[in-house]
Amino acid sequence: MKTLFGAAVAAAMMLVGTEAAATNYTLWIHGRNGGGTQAGNYNDFSYWGPASTAAGVNKKAVNWNGTQRVGNENGRIRDALDCFCTGDNWCYIAAHSAGDLQIGYALSLYGGSTRTKKNASPNSSGVCGNLDGTTQTGWNIRWVDVASGAGGGSELADVGEWAVSEPLVSDLVTTTARAMYNHNTTRNVWLYMFAAAKGTLYSGILPGQDDEAVAYHSTGGVSGSSGGSYCNPGDWFCGGTLNTGTAACSDGRAKWTNHSVDFRDDGETVNHYANGNWGGIVSKVRADMVTYAY
Repeated sequence: MKTLFGAAVAAAMMLVGTEAAATNYTLWIHGRNGGGTQAGNYNDFSYWGPASTAAGVNKKAVNWNGTQRVGNENGRIRDALDCFCTGDNWCYIAAHSAGDLQIGYALSLYGGSTRTKKNASPNSSGVCGNLDGTTQTGWNIRWVDVASGAGGGSELADVGEWAVSEPLVSDLVTTTARAMYNHNTTRNVWLYMFAAAKGTLYSGILPGQDDEAVAYHSTGGVSGSSGGSYCNPGDWFCGGTLNTGTAACSDGRAKWTNHSVDFRDDGETVNHYANGNWGGIVSKVRADMVTYAY
């Protein structure tokens, strides 16, 4: 589906020729961190890795304080979407871990709202000026790639394995994350899930296959008000198999609307962490962006 979509976009751009003023951007929304990134600085890729690394057309880092609650910081994400994904401009989105909650929250609660078209020229706070005074509904988003998404929360938050002094941790409790917004409301934007399975440290806490931080029920976009135990095919010690694409899990539990598993870590080769060098599951999303975000 993504390959056909990319070809259609390229063909449309060729048809409009040199008169087109549209620009495509790739926005990278990070997950939980210590607040070290510079909020509003779209050139600060310190969470991900070297800024010189290819990661999709016109890449921008959408930085927020990754210790604070999603609702309190979501304005940073909406500022970026307004800046680069309105008017004639379109965006590809990459999100990691709690960045999944941020883009899902923005789409569900604000994706149908009136947005003023912006000029893609941010000030030092990451806010862009108005383009021509006109408005539009929601944002121009091609699709979203999600690396180890925490949209379904993590059992590590449930049992307090992470620092409970961080407000974000309360949002990552599985029941809280799943009730935060309607995950089925994506404004017709597809979320492609990349689920990692090289998990060892917390294997006794996280159900099913995991990447040391988040389990397959979350990284696979599996629906429901609570998590579940899902694994790769052939694992006898799980409640079910996380199927690829939009197919329901083997126990019948469906994925959220417009969520599709694009990568399932059958070889258990990648973990949750970028490690400051575009590593882990982020490496799979980066490769996908290099191929399809143009």
